[in-house]
Amino acid sequence: MEIELTEDQALVLSDWLSRVMHRKEFSALVDDRAVWSALFKINGTLETQLSSIFDPDYGEILEAARQRLIGELGEFGE
Repeated sequence: MEIELTEDQALVLSDWLSRVMHRKEFSALVDDRAVWSALFKINGTLETQLSSIFDPDYGEILEAARQRLIGELGEFGE
């Protein structure tokens, strides 16, 4: 199986997973322990494919990616 993401999507998803995966509230949402296998695989793959996570300007790069993706969504989620 293959899932294609844009660089912006991959960057934002990687950041989000890194921030929420180890929170108690998120762990409570994952009610099937086997799902963690996929989550760890996705997060690890993203982290190894994204060189920008090591960039000194990572925060700015991430914010620009977020803004581009939000712009593409239009009114969805408001």
